Parts: sequence; C-alpha cells; structure tokens
Amino acid sequence: MRPLRILTWQVHGNYLYYLTHAPHEFHVLSKPDRPAGYGGRNGNLPWADNVHDCPVEHVREQSFDCVLYQSLPHFQQDRLEILGEAQRRLPSIFLEHDPPLAHPTNTVHPAADGVALIVHVTHYNALMWDCRRTATRVVEHGVRVPDGIHWTGEIARGVAVINHLQRRGRRLGADVFERWRADVPLDLFGMEAAASGGLAELPYQRLLPAIARYRFFAHPVRYTSLALAICEAMTIGLPVVGLATTELPRIIAQSGGGYVDNELSRLIAVSRDLLRDRGAAEELARGARAYARERFAIERFAADWDAVFREVCGT
Repeated sequence: MRPLRILTWQVHGNYLYYLTHAPHEFHVLSKPDRPAGYGGRNGNLPWADNVHDCPVEHVREQSFDCVLYQSLPHFQQDRLEILGEAQRRLPSIFLEHDPPLAHPTNTVHPAADGVALIVHVTHYNALMWDCRRTATRVVEHGVRVPDGIHWTGEIARGVAVINHLQRRGRRLGADVFERWRADVPLDLFGMEAAASGGLAELPYQRLLPAIARYRFFAHPVRYTSLALAICEAMTIGLPVVGLATTELPRIIAQSGGGYVDNELSRLIAVSRDLLRDRGAAEELARGARAYARERFAIERFAADWDAVFREVCGT
C-alpha cells in the first residue's frame, strides 16, 4: 500500500518526530518567521526524508489524504482560514495531547462534533474527556532513544525535565518541586529552566546522556498527560519518583520501575533512600527499562498510528 500524504502542524516537536516513524509522508505547515505551531520541519531533531516543510501560502495547491489537527486554534481557525474547501472535506483526526484543562470530568471535547476522529495519548485522558458520540481511539506513546545510552546513576541527585515550570505553576507542580528540592538535591532541565533555579534546556541529542547519570527521575506534576520525558527516561533506565496522578500510577504499578505517592514526605523519604542506596535504584532501573522498551517501543507506536491513518482513510 502506498504511503499516505498527511497534513499536520508542529505542536510538540518530539512527539511529531516520533509520529513520523509511521510509514507515511508528513507535510508540516510553516510560516516564514516560524512562530509557535508553524515551525514546519525546523529545530534540531533528526527529521527523516518523509517529513516535508509545507508553507502556509502554498497549502491549497497540494493534495493530501488526511489532515491531522493537534491543537484547538488549528482545528477551529486554520481549518476554515488556511485550508481549501476540498481539504476541509478530507478524512480528519484530532490528536488530543492533554487531559481536559477546564473541568476534569465534565468538559466536552471541542472536536466532539463528528468532524474528526479523536485520538488520545493515554487511557486516562480518554476517560476524562467527554467526547459524546464522536469516535475515539487511544495510541499510547512510543519513543526512540539513541543506542548506547543507559542509566548509570553515578550522580547522587534527582533530575526533572519540565518546560516552562515557573510559568505553568501549580498544575505542573512548581510549588511541589520547590518543597521537594528544599530537602533533596534536584536538578531541572527544560525550556526556561533557569527561571525556576534549574540548569538549562538541552537539545534532544544531549538531554538523554545528561539525565542518564542521575540517580532518579523526579516528577512533581499534579495534572498533565503522561510526559514523553518520562517515557524516554524509563527507556534508558531511570527510576521514576512522582505524584500518584493521571496515568503515572498505572505505569509504575505495571513496571515496578519507581514509586508514586501523593504525600510529599513519602516522596522525600524514598528519594533519600535512593540517594543513599544506588543498588536499590539499580533494581528499579532494571524494571523501568525492561517495561519501557516494550510498552513504549517505537515500532509498536508507528504500527498503531499506521492502523489509525489507514482506518480513517479507508485503505
């Protein structure tokens, strides 16, 4: 079967990179100054040849098999203002990256009108959104980490990877991180990490080797989707210590690759134990790595997305 031509946007760069492992041609909308959401094939990710820059001013001249929306503005505005009439009639998917950020259980999904298939990235997210009678699917995360990177844990500190922690505040656990860090040595990587007393944002190729040296991965987030950073960290073998919220408790219970609790004093106690006892951390690391290499395998992820695209396009 021929590869499908998928039109989409760059909303989450790493997710798009993993998504493009599916055996199709991805055309990513761009604007000249590369503003957020219109980055096209830019950034420092190792894009393959099946990823193409698609300038907004030329999109109506091209033909596609499917449109993959990844944010509300693109679905509600770009669909009407940028796409042509024929392109608006194409098979469509709304990829929902998050749980509902308004009311956690009573929020009707903005794409719950039957125009597009809604794809969630975790079963927790699918449970919380009210999608009414609109068809939904769940495609769980898949990641690809470079060969030769594995947990060593020689740095007796925890590490967190969170973008814009200060700006995103309580939902991402900025206050939890501060209280945790007051009792346990923790480092922070991510966009605007310095604003929260962190280190820096590292490019994809340097981030995983850097965090592989830490004793454990700290996740202070109250309410979000399952972070790709957790999947990547577990795949290289980092034990995860975090709040028992959203999808993470299921992941930890099934993997035995960490510890979750909603009592911060317990997280602090476990963190101290792991800093004192590298052997205990290594045992968790083995569980995390074995589980993640299977559950978050890029081959499974690409196959699941291939099935979704072909179902929607009737191929």
